[in-house]
Amino acid sequence: MSKIKTALMGMTAGLLLATGAQAAEKVTIQLKWVTQAQFAGYYVAQAKGFYKAADLDVTINPGGPDIAPPQILAGGGADVIVDWMPSALASREKGVPLVNIAQPYKKSGLEVTCRAETGIKKPADLKGRTIGVWFFGNEYPFLSWMSKLNIKTDGGKDGVKVLKQGFNVDPLLQKQADCVSTMTYNEYWQVIDGGYKPSQLVVFKYETEGVATLEDGLYVNETKLKDPAFVTKMAKFVKASMQGWDYARKNPDEAAKIVLSNDTTGAQTEKHQKRMMAEVAKLLDTAGGKLDPKDFDRTVATLLGGSSDPVITKQPINAWTHQIYDAMK
Repeated sequence: MSKIKTALMGMTAGLLLATGAQAAEKVTIQLKWVTQAQFAGYYVAQAKGFYKAADLDVTINPGGPDIAPPQILAGGGADVIVDWMPSALASREKGVPLVNIAQPYKKSGLEVTCRAETGIKKPADLKGRTIGVWFFGNEYPFLSWMSKLNIKTDGGKDGVKVLKQGFNVDPLLQKQADCVSTMTYNEYWQVIDGGYKPSQLVVFKYETEGVATLEDGLYVNETKLKDPAFVTKMAKFVKASMQGWDYARKNPDEAAKIVLSNDTTGAQTEKHQKRMMAEVAKLLDTAGGKLDPKDFDRTVATLLGGSSDPVITKQPINAWTHQIYDAMK
């Protein structure tokens, strides 16, 4: 009898182990750019076991210059992506059914950095200048800003010449452009490391220019939200991810080291990642990452505003949801 009991107990333990293994649901997240502190929350959630505690097996795929997250999602290559709202809404209008389910970033880090020696002091001085602009969906906030200023982007004397900027600041350092696009947490510091002092630069922050749009948010395919199991899985993922972001914000140096441990390219440095994490922390939402509809409306108004060629042409419908937050336990 004891042998049978022992055998049954062994079978039960085996079933429990099997059940536990099956409970680890797979989630793939596609990042907007390469491994760096911009995405620290996800790497921290993985390293600190927050995903594991939620019974999730998460794969974090870095982005790059030739990777468009909306296309990855549309092709089924990820369950959830990180994207800027202008890019996401433009993709949605073009037929990719992206829906914002969480907004870890509350503020914009986007800015335009100019060489002070050019004489540029105010936005109106940008007329007739050459400005480096990122594309692949990152150009939309810039185009909206120029529209607000009534400055054309056709390269004429009363407009600006747009230089398609790579993901570096070489055009500024080599004086091929008067200004370039930078992020408060990344490229601005590349300019500083390139030999410029803050006093030699003039910086226009989108936040203070009144054209800030929402940046790194989490987006899924709208059709997937009809599946209760997917909604439950995303609820666990978002909750664990926000735990990761909260930990990263409170422990920036440790978060930077975790990011570095995941950088397979060896291109990042500890100094830069620590600096980046400190700046990223200033942009994060501290209320759990639940999208504020007012922030959405502000972004949409900026994208629709006063242009003959607007980023989006109509008010987006059902482009965000609190369904995932409502499903959190």
